[in-house]
Amino acid sequence: MEELIVIIDDDEKLNTLLFDYLSRFHFKVKAFTNPVDGLRGIKELRPGLVVLDVMLPGKDGFEVCREIRKDNTVPIIMLTARGEVTDRVVGLELGADDYLAKPFEPRELVARIQSILRRSNEKQKKEIFRYGKLEVDFKKRIANEDGKALDLTTAEFEILSVFLKNPGIVLNRDTILDKVSGIDWEPYNRSIDVLISRLRQKLNDSPKKPKYLKTIWGTGYMFIGEEPTDEG
Repeated sequence: MEELIVIIDDDEKLNTLLFDYLSRFHFKVKAFTNPVDGLRGIKELRPGLVVLDVMLPGKDGFEVCREIRKDNTVPIIMLTARGEVTDRVVGLELGADDYLAKPFEPRELVARIQSILRRSNEKQKKEIFRYGKLEVDFKKRIANEDGKALDLTTAEFEILSVFLKNPGIVLNRDTILDKVSGIDWEPYNRSIDVLISRLRQKLNDSPKKPKYLKTIWGTGYMFIGEEPTDEG
């Protein structure tokens, strides 16, 4: 399947050159000279990668990058006729994945596109894991057990994620608390035990004959599910 590349650059000659060159490497290319049209195109076309110029009419590339990143994780390579380090830093801070100063060799752009897409595809493949009958999608934050959706709370999913990312490792309560992000816990309470108990019920997992979460008496808990396999 050909990957779609969206180019947002007001240099029509460059767009034509890149269209011809990228096509040789089996990329589909859609170019926009206006940033507003480019933003609309990204939402409609859902490209695999965006090549974005910094110097644009109406909105500069930094503003466009900021708008893209409000609701889209598509990889972005920024182009600029200016080689200042500050421009590169600003672009990367706004969420760009790479930066290339003009003039550049088209082959270098292709190499960077291929590298970013390869990393992006590997990451996407690893967002869904299966552990026996348990399937977890970390991106969508959903889980299924034996084909049935698990109605997990945010806290329960966070706890499950900690175990899945540390299989075969005994985790005590303090370690679990440290690794769980975005949740305010009351110190020195038994909330972890309560959450794990609820999680076990939803996983149809028995403490006496565990298939996922094993209690290590006097220490903590350990995930003992089967070795995960990548989706696809």
